[in-house]
Amino acid sequence: MPRVLLLLPAAGYRNEDFLAAAQKLGAEVITAADYCHRLAPLMGMSPIFSLPFDQPEIAVEQALAALGRRVDAVLAVDDHGLELAALLRQKLGLPGNPLHAVRTTRDKLAFRRLLTTHGFNCPHFQAAISEADALALAPLLRYPVVVKARRLSASRGVVRADDAASFAQAVVRVRRIQAVADRDAAHLGLIVETFIPGREYALEGLLENGALRVLALFDKPDPLDGPYFEETLYVTPSRLPADTQAAIAAEVQRASALAGLTGGPLHAEMRVNDQGVWLLEVAARSIGGLCGRVLNERLGMSLEELILRHALNTPLPMSTHSDASGVMMIPIPQRGIFRGATGLMQARAVAGVGDIRLTAQPGQMVAPPPEGGGYLGFIFSRAAGPEAAEAALRTAHAELAFDIQADLPVPRACAQ
Repeated sequence: MPRVLLLLPAAGYRNEDFLAAAQKLGAEVITAADYCHRLAPLMGMSPIFSLPFDQPEIAVEQALAALGRRVDAVLAVDDHGLELAALLRQKLGLPGNPLHAVRTTRDKLAFRRLLTTHGFNCPHFQAAISEADALALAPLLRYPVVVKARRLSASRGVVRADDAASFAQAVVRVRRIQAVADRDAAHLGLIVETFIPGREYALEGLLENGALRVLALFDKPDPLDGPYFEETLYVTPSRLPADTQAAIAAEVQRASALAGLTGGPLHAEMRVNDQGVWLLEVAARSIGGLCGRVLNERLGMSLEELILRHALNTPLPMSTHSDASGVMMIPIPQRGIFRGATGLMQARAVAGVGDIRLTAQPGQMVAPPPEGGGYLGFIFSRAAGPEAAEAALRTAHAELAFDIQADLPVPRACAQ
């Protein structure tokens, strides 16, 4: 029986899907999560496998001491555990992406430097370690620009600024978000880059011995022009011309190879305009949230099963389903306490809608980007063509209403 170590984020959307895929393949699973070791027993988890994902050099020794028998694969379920997974594979002599490649692709500044060095389309960018460094750039910038935290994902800590005044506000805001979300915020600083016009697309792929297999190319039909960049719709197959799709795949393949990525899931995002393809990111992970479920019919299995099969070097049968499919990451309209939703029955009855999963729980604090990195849930569609799949998502979403209690300011006495 193959043995797999899964690095599960405490609040991960996909933990259950990975565990179900492992059970289907008959794999023995060892789970490690980024719970506080003191809280782990309260959540039914041994503190031995409660690891600080954001301190991989510490976590790797703790994990190796607790593993006992050798494992056949180490997988991070999402972005948080990628560096730890790479370090564990290195220590255990398992195949997979090397640590330097994972760090290059996780860090927006390092990735931009890679693109510039090798002649990719790349916006003008600058790093700013301190707030003073960033504000000193204000009179020198070509607006609009985008201010980004260096290692956050899901549009968290990404803000567009159209002039010097909004740039100063964006710097303060993004620095605050990064300080809360990243242990290394103080020395990472921010990246400031020229805004790239054009539509966004996403490529889901699998690297096999360095070669890219495209699993899907998604259109993002809603314009993402800021000031914040909350993603909503993904629809596949893409309606781009075949030569543009080929150009996207070629750029992703080249960037992956230059970064040093060798195997496993890959998720890339890009903009396309009259000047060509502009890579925004190439990540050594699969698509986030529950969005991978949109590919179940297309792949003939869950995306999680395909990833596990690849990691365990087992056959990868591929389906060639011709239907279009789409997913909506249900946007969060305002910051506050989620109380519930109505209209689910009507939304599920919309032709082409396959499933609706609300993932936000009543009583949960929710927030849209740039502070938040989650969603209220996911709507899935399947239709004969991408236009119909997109329309089904929009129609279903229009049937839903969400009750979110506005976030109340903290009284001064409580804040002290």
